[in-house]
Amino acid sequence: MGKDTHSRYLEAAVKGIIVGCLYLPNGNPRPGPKFDYKLDWFDKLIAHAQALLESGHPVLLAGDFNVVPTDEDIYNPKSWLKDALMQPESRERYRRLLAQGWTDALREQFADERVYTFWDYFRQHWQRDAGLRIDHVLLSPDLAKRLTSAGVDRWVRGEAHASDHAPTWVELKAARVARRRRPAKAGD
Repeated sequence: MGKDTHSRYLEAAVKGIIVGCLYLPNGNPRPGPKFDYKLDWFDKLIAHAQALLESGHPVLLAGDFNVVPTDEDIYNPKSWLKDALMQPESRERYRRLLAQGWTDALREQFADERVYTFWDYFRQHWQRDAGLRIDHVLLSPDLAKRLTSAGVDRWVRGEAHASDHAPTWVELKAARVARRRRPAKAGD
């Protein structure tokens, strides 16, 4: 992903799948250098994601993208209008990423249903279910065909001293292994 002094992306091959785990910069306050850095980093991610798709390998990108894709992914869009998570530039980059062919596993699983992955510590957001969806799992087209389930382990957020994020997960069907054909013998 280029030279960057921040540790924001880790990539590994796991059982035949390239898994990229990321923490996209938050970008606040905006405008300013932190928001510019967020957008620049997002652009680099988009370029890297395209290269991953072109590699032909099954790929999963997961993590805190720090972007609320649509108003349906937040309890109250008006309360976060000035936040970097909701800015048109951030959302446009997320749409550009998806347009490469990625499947947003949570949106695929829950269609139009509201599902949240993050509840701020302030103003009783957890207790009121005033959440946001900023953690995403994106699947390459070949992996999207194997998606059987996706979800958020909300209960974890309710534990004492929990993170403000809840674990987000996917289940995939096992890859079909092509059987090698035995060469025909004379007389077969």
